[in-house]
Amino acid sequence: MASPDSATASFADLQIHPSVLQAVADVGYESPSPIQAATIPAMMAGSDVVGLAQTGTGKTAAFAMPILSKIDTSSKVTQALVLAPTRELALQVAEAFSRYGAHLPQINVLPIYGGASYAVQLSGLKRGAQVVVGTPGRVIDHIGRGSLDLSRVDYLVLDEADEMLNMGFAEDVERILSETPEYKQVALFSATMPAAIRKLTAKYLHDPTEVSVKSKTATAENISQRYIQVGGPRKMDALTRVLEVEPFEAMIVFVRTKQATEEVAEKLRARGFSAAAINGDIPQSQRERTIAALKQGGSKGLDILVATDVAARGLDVERISHVLNYDIPHDTESYVHRIGRTGRAGRSGAALLFVSPRERHLLKAIEKATRQKLTEAELPSVEDVNAQRVAKFADSITDSLGSAGIELFRSLVEDYEREHDVPMADIAAALALQSRDGEAFFMAPEPPPDRRREQREDRPAKSSRKAGEDPRKEFATYRIAVGKRHKVGPGAIVGAIANEGGLHRSDFGHITVKPDFSLVELPARLSRETLKALERTRISGVLINLQPERGRDSPKRRDRGGAGREHAR
Repeated sequence: MASPDSATASFADLQIHPSVLQAVADVGYESPSPIQAATIPAMMAGSDVVGLAQTGTGKTAAFAMPILSKIDTSSKVTQALVLAPTRELALQVAEAFSRYGAHLPQINVLPIYGGASYAVQLSGLKRGAQVVVGTPGRVIDHIGRGSLDLSRVDYLVLDEADEMLNMGFAEDVERILSETPEYKQVALFSATMPAAIRKLTAKYLHDPTEVSVKSKTATAENISQRYIQVGGPRKMDALTRVLEVEPFEAMIVFVRTKQATEEVAEKLRARGFSAAAINGDIPQSQRERTIAALKQGGSKGLDILVATDVAARGLDVERISHVLNYDIPHDTESYVHRIGRTGRAGRSGAALLFVSPRERHLLKAIEKATRQKLTEAELPSVEDVNAQRVAKFADSITDSLGSAGIELFRSLVEDYEREHDVPMADIAAALALQSRDGEAFFMAPEPPPDRRREQREDRPAKSSRKAGEDPRKEFATYRIAVGKRHKVGPGAIVGAIANEGGLHRSDFGHITVKPDFSLVELPARLSRETLKALERTRISGVLINLQPERGRDSPKRRDRGGAGREHAR
């Protein structure tokens, strides 16, 4: 196993192409991370690589730099293929390749993923792209169309391989691998190494170099982790106080449902914060504009993103200083992925978690899994918020004193003072009041807490429904044109439809796999964007042709745990 040691190495020592080295210098990287120091020499020497590393360790550069150093830019054929589980990660990897290949002549990098225009991807493939980065479903789609030729691929990367298999892409990955030449260089990266990954490694990699970068804990040490005990009805008030008092550059607020992303973002905007929602129902073009605005920040950008777990997967924005878990995740892996959105590129980050009294067991599970004790933080008081408002008011005056155009308004105010014999302080106060547009400046003192009411509101309402049922989830049955003869299982169906349609695993009910078709329970009210994306979805190269099943399409309520089960009727 390679020993990652970046203490004595520099990028110049790793034999990478001078043009790539120049791009690395442009980005400002001075020394390789441990996984880069171990992986780059192995790949430069032609060895297959298995990398065990969490996201955020610099693994993208670890495989992008050696591939770009060895690729033949004079040829337009596809020489490198990177498979990624989500469109966000595919875009992120493609951007990294473009960044490190900025000084290479005639290099073309093309991302191909579901939910995006076929026309752009088809024209890009026709022009020729030496590097293709794609999600398994869309890659298979292009193979089936004959628009993607993998017969001359020299370099193949499986990024976040465990996540790809968890999403049901195992069969798709094997199908793609079968389309590539036998002799090629393969690099596989995974956060975990389950038996399925070991099996894949043994079958398709030749005597690979193994690189392992382990952290002492499941979460980065440069991320401070705190929790605030607050019940559901008071969450929005608590979030408002945190945003007013806690200094932050950019923040992701995580919620559980798509509907909650819109509701929380709308309430934040009504309170004067620059916030936007991101979820699986949002069109890809709007999603990309939102992420670009988050990267920009400032008066013309965006500072707060309200997101679901799936929507934020692969999101990499360096200026995210805070992650706030508005809804505590039910599994510890989601928590680790969520807070990994901050503290990127060696920067420090902060993670906050809202916990209600009945969710304490989830907090303990997170602490046990991450081997880190979260620090309890006090909710900012009304006095804290008001003191911060006074300080910001003073800062806004100071900033405006140096602004262009102040001379004009000074003369207008002086004219008003002379004509009406009003003190200057009264005029300034009147102008400040005018800017508030009737809104109170100070936060009102909070009423004495009604503990019994809080406990009642925090307790789930009694219902006649069966245990485990979600009253908000209405399902309808859809038919898809793939079944057992296509060697399709429930996992592949969930993975493909979730990735292409921007759905979550909780959006699936029962799945019945028949010989020539399958029946899938999905939300009764699928968005127009989701239906449009699923029109083009293929599983194992077959167009699924999603249609409501006659006689079964009346909405029904289901237990959310049904996803991925094959159910005989």
